[in-house]
Amino acid sequence: MSDYFQGNFPLQSVSEIKNALRGLEAETQEVSDNLAVTIAQAGAERKADDILLLRVADVSYLADYFVIMTGYSRVQVRAIAEAIEAKVESDWQRRPLRTEGKADSSWVLLDYGEVIVHIMMPTEREFYNLEAFWVHAERISLANSNQSGGKPK
Repeated sequence: MSDYFQGNFPLQSVSEIKNALRGLEAETQEVSDNLAVTIAQAGAERKADDILLLRVADVSYLADYFVIMTGYSRVQVRAIAEAIEAKVESDWQRRPLRTEGKADSSWVLLDYGEVIVHIMMPTEREFYNLEAFWVHAERISLANSNQSGGKPK
């Protein structure tokens, strides 16, 4: 009976399996990195302000990244969310797993699995202060982000 089971198991060493898993993990991390940047760029194109990428993979199992941004009206928040959905669908052929808050549009959440997007009005962003809650997460700076584009004068 033991000969039967031994013959069915692959003859791979544990180190070969670990190396394959590391390669898969690196590939998955690259996908989530690029997806988060795509989302931030789509928000910047719709004049989202104060765009912040938080790498939460080391402090939470919820996602790899949170992308947090501000819109200054309900119409702008909804437009930012729609622009992100369109950009991710065209570039990545993906739709959000879940979408919350589009009806009210004071805080829209788009869940792409490894990246969760928060598009908030200033009062909601200040009140909930997600940046302080996730203070242990790594902050990723964007070279070409629009840090003051949508703010009314």
